[in-house]
Amino acid sequence: MKRLVLSLTFWMPQVLAGEVEVLHYWTSGGEAKSVAYLQKRLADAGVNWKDFAVAGGGGENATTVLKSRAISGNPPSAAQLKGPSIAEWGELGFLADIDDVAAAGKWDALLPDVVADAMRYADRYLASPVHVHRVNWVWANAQVCKVAGARLPVDWNDFFVQAGKLQAAGFIPLAHGGQAWQDATLFETVALGVGGAEYYQRAFVELDETALNSETTLKVFDVFGQIRRLIDSNASGRDWNLATNMVIQGEAGMQLMGDWAKGEFSVAGQQAGLDYLCAPAPGTNGAFSFNVDSFAFFVQSDPAAQNAQKTMAREILSPEFQEAFNLSKGSIPARLDMPTATFDACAQASMADFADAADAGTLVPSFAHGMAVSEAVSGAIFDVATNYFNSSATPEQGVAELVSAIKASR
Repeated sequence: MKRLVLSLTFWMPQVLAGEVEVLHYWTSGGEAKSVAYLQKRLADAGVNWKDFAVAGGGGENATTVLKSRAISGNPPSAAQLKGPSIAEWGELGFLADIDDVAAAGKWDALLPDVVADAMRYADRYLASPVHVHRVNWVWANAQVCKVAGARLPVDWNDFFVQAGKLQAAGFIPLAHGGQAWQDATLFETVALGVGGAEYYQRAFVELDETALNSETTLKVFDVFGQIRRLIDSNASGRDWNLATNMVIQGEAGMQLMGDWAKGEFSVAGQQAGLDYLCAPAPGTNGAFSFNVDSFAFFVQSDPAAQNAQKTMAREILSPEFQEAFNLSKGSIPARLDMPTATFDACAQASMADFADAADAGTLVPSFAHGMAVSEAVSGAIFDVATNYFNSSATPEQGVAELVSAIKASR
């Protein structure tokens, strides 16, 4: 009888970890390459990846689909969520606890406090951080700048000087996509560069009305409005990666965009410092506006599906994944213990600046990318920013509308 049991055990088929249906919005070239690597990692671990990609660079479309699926009682097993949205879904009881995975992997020691806090609700981990993006970057085509006699700007006055050189040389000064989230990203970058980290924290994280209704905010709208004349007439509706491609192809000189743009340069075979240039956005040297993408896991009743979720959470924080994914994506690892040697100069600078900003108190969450405020408040800021940018409104009107919209959304 004992031999029979051993024989049955020997011939028992391997139990696979199950399947994860993953809702995400990473569909551009650099993003798709990164997703493919995660898919392969999970396949090697016995987990089948059921892809549910929803295009739309800022994630608004994916969020709409997720809400529809959740309300109908059929959420995906994993979805790309971040910032306050994780806590909001957790409070509603939709998200699965992965605290055991986090404890086994010593996430508390591996992750910066600001990242770990964003992954938790009620002191329990509900999401796994994929990377850290820096939002406040300026990118430029090195050859275009050389031809125009321009360089990367250090502040906003200098930005308009360098943009003028690019324009005079026949180039589009700034590549931009006329979508609400891109307008909000640009507005955020201007706000951080004009007002600094302390002002930004008070105005766009704490939503202090005195800071919002101030001379500094008036200057933010003034600078933001001046940028209108530096973009081309075909910007409306353009996806962010197409704007990046304008810089890659030498049609435009600069782009103000998060470091996910670097993934597009990499896919095009370009090298940092040689083909393209990077620097903190004008006026933001020393400050770091962060966007942490993560996957949250929705409650599943099937044990195989639960096991697959935990395998995915574990794989995301593995050193191998953190390195390979972020090299493709253009971001930096969420883990603090990662070596920097394999990363390019832009990423190495970002990793150093991230640590320095955390120590200096100049590390701020991105309101344009769902890290700082509720969806209602961020939606109000989006509306004000994009309406202002696509109008002839004055800075005074912009400030009044911003204060009113935020007050109404709270």
